[in-house]
Amino acid sequence: MLVCGGLGGVMEAACQGARDGGGTTVGLLPTDQKDDANPYVDIAIVTGMGHARNAIVAGSSDVIIAVGGEYGTLSEIALGLTMGKKVISLQGGWEIPGVVITQDSKTAVDMAFKLLLQ
Repeated sequence: MLVCGGLGGVMEAACQGARDGGGTTVGLLPTDQKDDANPYVDIAIVTGMGHARNAIVAGSSDVIIAVGGEYGTLSEIALGLTMGKKVISLQGGWEIPGVVITQDSKTAVDMAFKLLLQ
């Protein structure tokens, strides 16, 4: 199961990949409109919380995979680390102590599954 912010860009690509791989996708939307979810979100949860929903994304995750270097991603990394979550980041994103850096998304997903089995 993939939990993410449910909008476009990287979130949409992640949802598409998860669904194509047979997974279920949950989008925790920052708005109060289900229609704002990308087309690959199976379960849309409206929050109306803006970026504050990042705390719910981090708290609902077993492992966090960070893609890119925007401030929303930074907040999810910080929240995840504070909550004791394992955080993986693709190279070129935020490099923070405690975050494992990987070369590509496949390696990140494989690593996430290995961490879940530990």
